[in-house]
Amino acid sequence: MRRMKRWAALALSAALCAGILSGCGAEEAPSILPVSVGNGMTTFDPAYVTTDTDNTVALSLYEPLMRMTCDGGGSTTVTEGMAKSVDVKENFDGTVVYTFRLRSARWSDGTAVKAQDFVYAWQRLANPLTLSPNAALLSVVQGYDAVRSGGKPEELAVTAKNDTTLEVVLSGKYDWFLTGVCSSPATVPLRQDVVQSLKEKAQTASEASGEDAAPLKWWYDPTLLVTNGAYQTSAYQSGKTLELTRSEHYYGRVRNDGVRVFFADSPETAWALYSGETVDLAYALPQEQVDAQLSYGQSLTPVLTTHTVLFNGGQYPLDDPSVRQALTLAVDRQAVTALAGGSASAATGLVPYGVPGSGEEDFRTESGDLLSSSAEDYESNCEKAKQLLSGSGYDSGASSYVRNSALEYLYVDEGPAAAIASALTEQWRSVLGLRIQARAVTRAELSAALRTGEYALAGVDMSASVNDAETFLAPFSSKSALNTARYSSGAYDTLLKIIDSASDPAARIACLHDAEVLLLEDAAVCPLYTTGTLWKLREGWSGLCRDPRGWFSFSGVAAVS
Repeated sequence: MRRMKRWAALALSAALCAGILSGCGAEEAPSILPVSVGNGMTTFDPAYVTTDTDNTVALSLYEPLMRMTCDGGGSTTVTEGMAKSVDVKENFDGTVVYTFRLRSARWSDGTAVKAQDFVYAWQRLANPLTLSPNAALLSVVQGYDAVRSGGKPEELAVTAKNDTTLEVVLSGKYDWFLTGVCSSPATVPLRQDVVQSLKEKAQTASEASGEDAAPLKWWYDPTLLVTNGAYQTSAYQSGKTLELTRSEHYYGRVRNDGVRVFFADSPETAWALYSGETVDLAYALPQEQVDAQLSYGQSLTPVLTTHTVLFNGGQYPLDDPSVRQALTLAVDRQAVTALAGGSASAATGLVPYGVPGSGEEDFRTESGDLLSSSAEDYESNCEKAKQLLSGSGYDSGASSYVRNSALEYLYVDEGPAAAIASALTEQWRSVLGLRIQARAVTRAELSAALRTGEYALAGVDMSASVNDAETFLAPFSSKSALNTARYSSGAYDTLLKIIDSASDPAARIACLHDAEVLLLEDAAVCPLYTTGTLWKLREGWSGLCRDPRGWFSFSGVAAVS
């Protein structure tokens, strides 16, 4: 009888397991998140990442000293990543020493992550021979200028005190170093032995492909990468798909088994993948879907970019602030913004919405409108523009140069840029009588023109590598290598020095506001519009996190019933 009861109990237990778990011991189906978050990869090298897609993948594969997390309410914060703790010491000479103690973590091949891996990666990033577009992130580190001027990479003040202690010396006090630089995809660690080994494999593979084959990058096969982040690359089809699998050696919690990335060449393609249920996350959305989401009450998330006209202040007649001011006032910002689509808003300053100010306040909200963009003001703006141009002596009636030659406006023909270029040149012609020709160029050509100063006006995107107002304003210092506007102002430089040494956060923000006002009064740039963005995550998933700088984090995403 006792044996029968035991068997009955076992049978009941089995029935309960079948009803609740669909079979005792049965494994749950793997939770793989299918996503479309942009076009194909341009690089797997963290030093070169620039696109949202590249940055998203880089931070999926690698983890920097600090990392972004979400609070569940839509806000993001930066917390410890590879750094278990950090100590900060301010010296009498104005330098600041950051000492990072690394957590016990391993690369995907089981090797311990060491402080030297950060030293190698940061020295490589700063080295001018690397030609990294992200090198300026380390411009606040002592020794950076020496390295960039031809010194040895070892002159960068980044030192491994031992395997688990990293010391970084900054040239001044930069409040955004931890949250901006140390959380960037470009500042993740790299293993020197791995990079060197993969370079040798790439060279062998290139030689085997024949003399006419293009040289392969060291990351040519991303499944060979050794990474320290939440995921590893398990499969890759260039321009098509990328398979990311949860790393068994990652120290942190990952709430899914992996991510399957489908590359889309346009928002329309991404939406088609979503509509066809191929992906459960679509970004970015087509304009009609953005409009639809807005009609449902969804709010746009600010993009940390201001679409701007850049003036070459080192070239006649744009070396005259009055000419730059006239060109700025003659712009019908509302008309230009309308050409950019429903997710665009007329710029009210250079720093866009989404950048923190004092306390919980947004910097742009705190500063208020610095640019007059209303239709009601445009007529009076045009009259002021005519007076300024006439007073400068550079107008259609006083200068034969204007009648016989033309300034040139360079732009990259992407999205609404061509329509905007046409509108701008027509506004400058009709209001000021100036003949300014628009010319489409490639991104590489525009970059070269800005670097050499061989341009007059250019349409550019002013973006933040760090979510702080200073990163929008510091490039206009007369000493900055990024000052492609050739803007020079002693008062402006003084403000930036005060900002760099400010110990009071409120005083620092106040000086940043003053610097923005001065920059726009001098019309070093003509901000046009800012944009917002939306994405669509299918029901059944939660925990998606997006950095304000534009990239996603997937490790916290989980399937929900």
